[in-house]
Amino acid sequence: MNQYETVFILTPVLSEEQMKEAVKKFEDLLTNNGAEIVFKDFWGMRKLAYPIQKKSSGFYQLIEYKAEGDVIATIETELKRDERVIRFLTVKLDKHAIAYNEKKRRKAQEQAEAQAN
Repeated sequence: MNQYETVFILTPVLSEEQMKEAVKKFEDLLTNNGAEIVFKDFWGMRKLAYPIQKKSSGFYQLIEYKAEGDVIATIETELKRDERVIRFLTVKLDKHAIAYNEKKRRKAQEQAEAQAN
């Protein structure tokens, strides 16, 4: 099983509930196809570097998961078909990227714990 990271941008005209429902759809699609979600992160509303479909901002979502290669075709097909998604990118992570992501998450967790104390 390989580890992948998919980032997708949802259209900014969605309500918070619609946006969460869209994210849940893709998470469910992954888990129903045998993928194991390792990490997910909502980056919020961000300004785009250039307009896409006449929109200058969007909701960014990252999902990191372990899956077989055939799952990628399935998720990307659904991302293409969903009109709420304006852009997406899937990247296969190598061992260095996986280690970097784990280190980054651990550091963020330590900082959050330090602020809580």
